[in-house]
Amino acid sequence: MGLRLEKRFDTPVSPPLPPPRAAATSPENRPGTDGADQLGSAGASGGRGEEAVSISSARSGAFTGVVMATAAAATGESVEPQSLKKLSLKSLKRSHDLFAPTHSLLFSPDPESKQVRVSCKVNAEYRAVKNLPTDQGRVQTKGAAVPMTTLALPGTQDNKDADNKRNSTAIVPSPNMLPKAPDSTIPGKNTTVSIPGSSDRFSTSALMERIPSRWPRPVWHAPWKNYRVISGHLGWVRSIAFDPSNEWFCTGSADRTIKIWDLASGTLKLTLTGHIEQIRGLAVSQRHTYLFSAGDDKQVKCWDLEQNKVIRSYHGHLSGVYCLALHPTIDILLTGGRDSVCRVWDIRTKAHVSALTGHDNTVCSVFARPTDPQVVTGSHDSTIKFWDLVAGRTMCTLTHHKKSVRAMALHPKEKSFASASADNIKKFSLPKGEFLHNMLSQQKTIINSMAVNEDGVLATGGDNGSLWFWDWKSGHNFQQDQTIVQPGSLESEACIYALSYDNSGSRLVTCEADKTIKMWKEDLTATPETHPINFKPPKDIRRY
Repeated sequence: MGLRLEKRFDTPVSPPLPPPRAAATSPENRPGTDGADQLGSAGASGGRGEEAVSISSARSGAFTGVVMATAAAATGESVEPQSLKKLSLKSLKRSHDLFAPTHSLLFSPDPESKQVRVSCKVNAEYRAVKNLPTDQGRVQTKGAAVPMTTLALPGTQDNKDADNKRNSTAIVPSPNMLPKAPDSTIPGKNTTVSIPGSSDRFSTSALMERIPSRWPRPVWHAPWKNYRVISGHLGWVRSIAFDPSNEWFCTGSADRTIKIWDLASGTLKLTLTGHIEQIRGLAVSQRHTYLFSAGDDKQVKCWDLEQNKVIRSYHGHLSGVYCLALHPTIDILLTGGRDSVCRVWDIRTKAHVSALTGHDNTVCSVFARPTDPQVVTGSHDSTIKFWDLVAGRTMCTLTHHKKSVRAMALHPKEKSFASASADNIKKFSLPKGEFLHNMLSQQKTIINSMAVNEDGVLATGGDNGSLWFWDWKSGHNFQQDQTIVQPGSLESEACIYALSYDNSGSRLVTCEADKTIKMWKEDLTATPETHPINFKPPKDIRRY
């Protein structure tokens, strides 16, 4: 083959070679066609037969272009270099010429394949009910026509013979009691009908009670409305705590101040300064006149409200402190921060009692209980840990969440708590931490804070300014509200950083990014007739 090409290329080429596009469109005038024909005939003699003759026009054009380029190189003529864009367009055109003619041709479906697909679907989804007896074909015993009212699971022949001698026990009651069927008996049959072709899986699922029928109906709650907006801070309001006497509440802000407000009138009573970074956590003691604060400056401070000054500082955190909580029965303080540790402090001696280590990321939420587990923490590592306070070890780790657990709320009466992350809001039981259920809607935002009152109203504040209210028992979302930024603020500042109910549970206070504090209460004019419950039980309950 090589000798034959060499002999062809030695002949002078006259006139000059046409451009490749013209050569591709007119294959009769291309030089080198004789060599291609000789190659085709040689391939046919080697056993390829008619395959070389039936080569497509696009492939013969490409082969001829290669022969032309080789011929130009053999004769010493210079080949004009082509750009990458031009070569790409040529390749694109050749592909278009190859596949464009058959692009619109649709192959007709195979009827046999369609029949197999339909048959598989019928057997998989309707196998248990497709062969049920009709009203006219109800089965009776020989000599005694008894109307069929029961269905039984398929059994052995011995069980069927034994059932002929006694009345069969109803396993699944018939949905409708039909009249007596005509006198038509089938010998050798039982008084009960077994579902033909049904496996144990279908029969067992048919006997199980459907979970949605047991889903509790939500309790009616009045909608909440905003009745007061308080301004005074010069930065984001990040934390809030209420006085045990329910007379005042305090807020911590990014302006590094703690402000105390009158709960009834909303007027400013006192401003405390001492932190050098934003204040992320506040707590008021129920047995002492102490206020505890924590911030991004790694400091945890104890304020004496009789003297309005700092009397103790708790040092030990290696980074910012994000949350804190007081134990309800003993004098200890719990703080969690960016160093992934929950630290336990003695509030009387400012001694560091222990460090609860185990989280892999920031500890951003914590609460304490009188009984075990006495400490529960949530972290950015998407886990919730129960702690044994005496041993300083983890009792249990909950891994149900997929994203950061930024907020948790303990129910004031029930032994349960809720946790919130960007994926969902989940409810767990105490003390074992068993998962109960998800809330029936998704807020679809980062939930920074949540709180629940004794009436079972759960409030959650989102990073996009959304304030949702839920029924605690059923998980039904009965109100969706959106905070409104104050004039002069950006729309992106519609964010709720903290919220909490007062001690009576009748007022809700939210701390927001537009430097305001908003107060909410129930609409007393609302009734179940004016605001009905729009509730639909879920078809399936996600047990994870």
